[in-house]
Order: sequence, then structure tokens, then C-alpha cells
Amino acid sequence: MADVVRVMEALADQGITVLFKADAERMRDGVRPWTFITSGAPFHEDLLVRTDAASVEACLEICLPQLRDHGVVIPG
Repeated sequence: MADVVRVMEALADQGITVLFKADAERMRDGVRPWTFITSGAPFHEDLLVRTDAASVEACLEICLPQLRDHGVVIPG
């Protein structure tokens, strides 16, 4: 798994706001409790990268390639 703190710091250094959330109610219900959202530069105001997933790893597997496609540098 990617070092989540390192990824979040690298995104913030590039002007991107990052939110990683674990929702207790969704966790209790067994419904994709993890949310990962990024916004801000270098994106346009209306562009967000977001997913709800079953695990931290799944969030990163979905969102990190999208961020790279937008030219964001993410540490390996």
C-alpha cells in the first residue's frame, strides 16, 4: 500500500486539498465506508477526483491513476 501520509503531503505541496474519511455509519452498514476526495490547483474549480470504496487501498487504486492523468506527481 502507498504511504497515505506521504501521498497526502505530496498532493498538498502541489496545491491540492485532500480529504480521506472513514464513515462510522457506512462502516457499520458494510457499505463503502472510505471516501477520498481531492480538489484545488492544478484542477479547475469544478473538477474533483472522488471515490467511495470498501478500503483505503481501493480508494488509492481508483483515484491515484486519475490524479496522474491530470499531471499530478505522486510518490511511488
